[in-house]
Amino acid sequence: MTGHQFQVKEWKLKALADIWTGDANRSGNRLIPTSLVGSLRWWFEVLVRGLGGKACDPTSPVRCPDRHKKPPENGHHCVVCELFGCTGWARKFRLTILDENRNVIFHQIQSGHIFILRFFPLRPITEEEWSLLDLTLRLVAEYGAIGGRTVLKPSEEWSIGDLAKENLFEQNNQVIVASSRYGLPLQQGDIIEEVEGNKVQSLSDLERLLANKKHGEPIGVIVLRNKKRQEIPCWAGKRHHQDFGLIQYVSGPDDWQCCKNREDLSNYIQLSKWRAAPHQYTDGQDVQHDFSWASLQNFWCVKGKYLTRQEPERSSFNQVLGRGLSKKCRECNQVHYPGQKCPQTGKHPRRYSDDDPTELSSIWLAGCRQESKKVFSFKHPEEGSRTFGFIKPDTVDFDEIKRRLGQVWPDFQPDKDFTIGEQILEKLCSI
Repeated sequence: MTGHQFQVKEWKLKALADIWTGDANRSGNRLIPTSLVGSLRWWFEVLVRGLGGKACDPTSPVRCPDRHKKPPENGHHCVVCELFGCTGWARKFRLTILDENRNVIFHQIQSGHIFILRFFPLRPITEEEWSLLDLTLRLVAEYGAIGGRTVLKPSEEWSIGDLAKENLFEQNNQVIVASSRYGLPLQQGDIIEEVEGNKVQSLSDLERLLANKKHGEPIGVIVLRNKKRQEIPCWAGKRHHQDFGLIQYVSGPDDWQCCKNREDLSNYIQLSKWRAAPHQYTDGQDVQHDFSWASLQNFWCVKGKYLTRQEPERSSFNQVLGRGLSKKCRECNQVHYPGQKCPQTGKHPRRYSDDDPTELSSIWLAGCRQESKKVFSFKHPEEGSRTFGFIKPDTVDFDEIKRRLGQVWPDFQPDKDFTIGEQILEKLCSI
């Protein structure tokens, strides 16, 4: 055992988008460190599987520990649980998140802010574990995203305060809110007079002023409400299209450098002392679950391009997933926004885009209520824009993903733009 195994290590990162770590009330205003630990663990698992190791899913029935063994007996837990912990085996570190002035952060990490992940060892942490943690952070920064709400998809449709163009109307050189819903800053009957100090006299004025704004970006709005001018704190676009979780790797720990190569790390994670956690199981309803796809060997990424909803009838995101493109209601063929009900049925609308795909590959890519989509896309900021996802070799392969992306990006060059996990591993391990 050496002293460096107990040495505190810090990674300095920059948020390129807000980071969501919602609390029990689903509010993102507070920073929840355990949420970041969970996200880091997920990517650590992806890396370990990509290097040929076995990593349990801590949310599944086949999670560690092996109930027939006791710690520190060989096979009690997998190599990921060795660092991140499981029942009967505590996590090896305490994570504190600091700002640039080394003060503990309690509120949401916002875009543009520098933050520091400070890992304080509670038990010896091996050089291989530090190296894998460093690779995980580089992987997330270059190709992935961290925290919650990363499944939200971008949109090219302009809107304001979660209200779409269809919620507004133009009359006598005024833009008026035709309909709204409880909890939104703009109310029915409001006349939007100014946005960010610029006069608004038409919907085209409003569209122009919002064109380069990010979804969720705070803006100042002046409205005429009940014949009184009021300044209303608002935001551009719709919050459910906001990008979250993009980060930049600024620097690693002082006086430390990863000294383990890919072969060293592969040998470590495949040691016989780790539990060979199964990557699939059958639940009580006799349904087969397989999470082996969550491996860097199945990962792909395209940087500088994103998938989006362009208009009510067009969505490059849904096209790649294999879902319906139109968000119109099946009953009345109109577009209804959150909170609105179909006038014909009086119920929440059934959109064409809500229909489940029928093709096996599309069913898997699109996911379901219990399973995440397997494609993720980010528009803002421009320098961080990316689309990434996973394949399942017996269901959908890299060539199929390239084919689908080529259908929505006319300038897509697969040989140049499309990077797979094996290439990423080689690059990360050579730094």
